[in-house]
Amino acid sequence: MPSEWMTDVQELLPEGAMSLTKPVLGLAVGGILGLLDGLSGFFEPSLAPVMASVITFSLLKELVAGIATGYVSQRVHSMLLAVLAGIAIAAVLSLLVILRAGMALFWDILLPGMLLGAIVGFATQRFGRKAEVPAAARQF
Repeated sequence: MPSEWMTDVQELLPEGAMSLTKPVLGLAVGGILGLLDGLSGFFEPSLAPVMASVITFSLLKELVAGIATGYVSQRVHSMLLAVLAGIAIAAVLSLLVILRAGMALFWDILLPGMLLGAIVGFATQRFGRKAEVPAAARQF
């Protein structure tokens, strides 16, 4: 049964298309990458006492960056602008985290955040689908 359902779904979608809208895809990709970014803190022994907040803030930062980048990606039709928007949004949110964590970790927070923002911008523009506008909204 599940295989029949999957073949029906695959027939409805164009080749290579995803069924997630760009903001939802940004939320998913940002959440996964943010969690992995936070868990990478285990490689730094000095972060052991604050690992819960490292994981939490990294996850929240990338969730917000992912959904914001998805909305921007939905408005623009350029891969370059979507990636730049992802970098800029993630940089601003990373700076907010740096204010809480301290300037000693400036590059350790900013660079991975910007890299993940670029990945989310690329993923939302390349793989997300644009949300359909209802017919009633198109008339105005």
